[in-house]
Amino acid sequence: MKPSAELHDLIKSLTKSEKRFFKLHSALQSGDKNYLRIFDAIDRQKVYDEDAIKKQFEKETFIKHLPSEKNHLYKLILKALRAFHAESSVSGVLKQEIKNIEILYQKGLYTECNKLLHRAKRVARDNERFYYWFELLSWEKMLLEEAYESGEFTKDLDALIEEERDVIEKLRNLAAYHILYSKINYVFRSGGYVRTDEEHAMVEEISEHPLIKGKNTALSWRAATICYYTQGFCQWAKRDWKTSMEKFQRVKQILDEHAPIRSDLPKRYIRTLHYIINAQIELHDLKSARANIGHMRELPGQAGFGGQNIEAQVFVASFLSELRLLDRSGEHEQAIALTPTIIAGMEQLGERLHKEHEIEFCYTLARVHFGGGEMNKALFWLNKVLNDSEPTLRQDIFTYARLFNLVIHYELGNYDLLEYIVRSTQRFLSKRQRADGMENVLLEHIRKLARTGDPEAKLGLFRSMQREFKPLLADPNESLVLKYFDVVSWVSAHVEGISFSAAVRRQLAPSR
Repeated sequence: MKPSAELHDLIKSLTKSEKRFFKLHSALQSGDKNYLRIFDAIDRQKVYDEDAIKKQFEKETFIKHLPSEKNHLYKLILKALRAFHAESSVSGVLKQEIKNIEILYQKGLYTECNKLLHRAKRVARDNERFYYWFELLSWEKMLLEEAYESGEFTKDLDALIEEERDVIEKLRNLAAYHILYSKINYVFRSGGYVRTDEEHAMVEEISEHPLIKGKNTALSWRAATICYYTQGFCQWAKRDWKTSMEKFQRVKQILDEHAPIRSDLPKRYIRTLHYIINAQIELHDLKSARANIGHMRELPGQAGFGGQNIEAQVFVASFLSELRLLDRSGEHEQAIALTPTIIAGMEQLGERLHKEHEIEFCYTLARVHFGGGEMNKALFWLNKVLNDSEPTLRQDIFTYARLFNLVIHYELGNYDLLEYIVRSTQRFLSKRQRADGMENVLLEHIRKLARTGDPEAKLGLFRSMQREFKPLLADPNESLVLKYFDVVSWVSAHVEGISFSAAVRRQLAPSR
């Protein structure tokens, strides 16, 4: 069995400050500290190599118990990290306060306990941390019982019970919104934009839910952000960019107006900004999209926006957005110039780069290299998508990648191979029940283009494709292909003898 690399992953994830704190924290411990030697040895490894660790310490007694030593070290690192980050989040502060309340209660120091409790309740209330608020109310009832036994009847039990009911109701309300958000998130993560009747029905069911459709149904600002976020997601799935952007902008407004909640929900804020940017790209408001990309990149380091996971999320969201913006505006040379930075960032993230984001980066890099005329590089990145074994995630990208693959092979002049790829793609689309008008027109014309070497005949086929596309594009389901690859600009470029980038820019010109 391959040795676990969990300890190596944890050590390599530590910042310099966290490593320094761990060493200082360890200095307070007594006894042998062989775990520090193991820590340093693993920290020097780029890839975990347990055999090398065993060889390095082969003369040491502790190496005979390496699994238990590793487990001990893992727990010590987590213990140090808990202390290091104890006050870096609202939940961390509240956990500490509740533990302090418990200690004071057990010692019978009820007056001091009450002071801490009311301070912690203010923090929980201001940040809408209902789970902690509910737990603090339980402690308050226990303190009330102690006060009654001492003959103090100054507190109102009925008011406390009513407050508890209110917190429970807000908890239930928030939980119900989380369920609805999870459902719409599943629809998009599995298939992207809705297209089939079944997908439309799922989105419609969520958008018509009383908590989503009704007014004033959210009982807290946290719940309100999920409500508007889900509304925005529903409209995004239906490709109503304007309404979607308005809903996401409402989420951003709530979070901007409630700084403590924003600091506690940094990932939701970044995701919200990401959808606002991409809606602005769809609406051709490129100036605002660029400004928001800049705003997103300024977030790391601000209150609540610390940590490697936030830096990773900002990197992914901002660069995916910038690539899409440059691709959709025909600025492919600028997009290609970003490639080294993006590749370096992806490599640095390693396993912290989610599979969905890896797929999106590879597909988008294929698009921008295609736009820049670098067909071999476009095929390189597209093959990373096509050769991925992911069975369920973002099947929309996998589907359109196969169609995009036909266009790239045509541009590369791989005509003999195209006949086979067209048949394979048709079988794939037939099984997925995804071969609609635009796809069928593209498949049929690609097959004919591969079979003819006459330039005039090729031009006639591109003009034919252009004519057949026009009525189909009036159907939102048919025009969906343009979100994955601008096949219309590709055809126009061949008809008019201009570059793909020029064709994209010309289509955008009236609204730039």
